[in-house]
Amino acid sequence: MSVILARRTAASLLAGMLTGLAATRVAYAGSQLRIGYQKNGALVILRQQGALEALFAPRGIAVSYVEFTSGPPMLEALNAGAVDFGATGDTPPIFAQAAGSDLLYVGAQPVEGDNQAIIVRAGGPIKTLADLRGHRLAFTRGSSAHNVVVKALAKAGLTLADIQPVPLQPPDAAAAFRNGAIDAWAIWDPFLAIAEQDPTTRVLAQATDVAPSNSFFLARRAWAESSPDQVTLILDAINKAAAWAAANPESLAGLMAQVTGVPIEAQRVAAPRGVYAVRPLDARIIAQQQDIADTFARLRIIPAHIDIRQAVWHAPASPS
Repeated sequence: MSVILARRTAASLLAGMLTGLAATRVAYAGSQLRIGYQKNGALVILRQQGALEALFAPRGIAVSYVEFTSGPPMLEALNAGAVDFGATGDTPPIFAQAAGSDLLYVGAQPVEGDNQAIIVRAGGPIKTLADLRGHRLAFTRGSSAHNVVVKALAKAGLTLADIQPVPLQPPDAAAAFRNGAIDAWAIWDPFLAIAEQDPTTRVLAQATDVAPSNSFFLARRAWAESSPDQVTLILDAINKAAAWAAANPESLAGLMAQVTGVPIEAQRVAAPRGVYAVRPLDARIIAQQQDIADTFARLRIIPAHIDIRQAVWHAPASPS
């Protein structure tokens, strides 16, 4: 990939969806907290249980939620000031930071990777990762699936130049996979769990085997630095939601199905695979994230080297 194309790719993740962003903007006068979420994770639990509303209403702060299909458009919204806080996989914040977004990592969730995979059709010609050569592989550019694809191909001695990359958002990729317009799909839960319900679908490689990493909670730098107490309240609420999820697996699946519209059968698979608790970014997590960023810079997928440490939020010290 040329340097010019790489720059356009990174920049387009923050500039290519302004039309859709306009529809999700919420007027902000300093008294509203805007949460960006996807169809998974602890933020779905908080939304359904009204936990943040209960925390922030006494402080005169209204809470609103905006749903996104993947991390890149969520971070575009965060950069544009349309949301204050959100959750993504490992790769979206790397693309966003490379494109100049002023975000902060405020919490991490180490994940093994069983909730993300590359899938193919059972009985098809693709039996191994090496068989992806020349085939159409769909993934969302700048998402965690992008990293899974890069690392899976490298494991097989391949690069993105050896396949036909098909950049699609999850709903479009799901339709393309069903109708045979693509040969393989790199995707995460709950979309993965839905696809696995189809007996004609086969998991080619799980992220567990090629790209175990972390998910993250991100915030607008200006908001996080001016309202550290609000960040701490949200992170504490996330860990309370995680404790509830661990103690109530069937209720968790039902809640996820109700909020997301994903069938309960798929959520019984996806929900237990989720990681819900949050922890601070330590040296190991920062190093893992830096390694992904360095790999993407070396491959010219992002235009230049970035320093993850410059975007790590540090919680204020507790009073003694």
